[in-house]
Amino acid sequence: MHVMIDLCVVPLGVGVSVSSYIAECKKILDDAGLETHLHAYGTNVAGEWDDVFEAVRRCHERVHALGAPRITSTIRVGTRTDRAQTMTEKIDSVERKLQ
Repeated sequence: MHVMIDLCVVPLGVGVSVSSYIAECKKILDDAGLETHLHAYGTNVAGEWDDVFEAVRRCHERVHALGAPRITSTIRVGTRTDRAQTMTEKIDSVERKLQ
């Protein structure tokens, strides 16, 4: 099943800046061949269900390995069965309505 998620990984106990940890997660998502769109407070990720959630697990493992004693993640999940839709198509649909 194809899934789109909005993923926000927050390492705790590592100080104020977490960008280096997020960069590591982004590499994992990219290496998994998933479609991603980084934004200010998270990353949109699209792909097959098992591939997406396996990559999320690897993100947690990597961030812990880098020294974060605790991680909190927020994940919003969307699926649809009526048709295939990309992240770009979703955004384009809204932008057309704004014109």
